[in-house]
Amino acid sequence: MAFDIDPEAIKTLATLLEELGLSEIEWAKGDERLRVARAMSGAAVQVAVAPAAAAPAALAASGAAEHPGAIKSPMVGTVFFSPEPGATPFVKAGDTVTEGQTLALIEAMKTYNPIRAPRAGRVTRILVSDGMPVEFGEPLLILE
Repeated sequence: MAFDIDPEAIKTLATLLEELGLSEIEWAKGDERLRVARAMSGAAVQVAVAPAAAAPAALAASGAAEHPGAIKSPMVGTVFFSPEPGATPFVKAGDTVTEGQTLALIEAMKTYNPIRAPRAGRVTRILVSDGMPVEFGEPLLILE
C-alpha cells in the first residue's frame, strides 16, 4: 500500500518532539501512521512512515516473532544496544553470548531495564535499530 509522505507533517512532529521534550510522537489517520522518535542523546532523529497495519504484517511475514530463538521485548519502551551513545554495543550479529549476559537496554519511564540472554548462544540477527521504540512482545534479536 503506497501513500504520499508529507514533509511538513514530519517537520511539525519533529518540532513538537523537541519543544515538548518527548522521545517519540505518533500521528495516525486512517491506514496511515507517522511516528517520529529520537535517541536519548537527542543527536539522532528517526522517522517511520508506514500504513498502520503494515508493521505487524511485515513482522509476521518475516517469521521473526515465531522463531524459537527470538528474544522479545518484555515491555513497551525504547531499545538501546549500548550503555551510552557512542559506546561499544553490548552485542552485534555473530557474537557468542553467555547466559545472563546483557544484550540490550529498554528505557521505560526513565528506567533502563537490562535484557539478558536467557541461555548461551550466538546472536544471528538484530531485528531493531538502536534508539527505536519497541512494543511488548516485539522480537529484538535472534539467539541460536
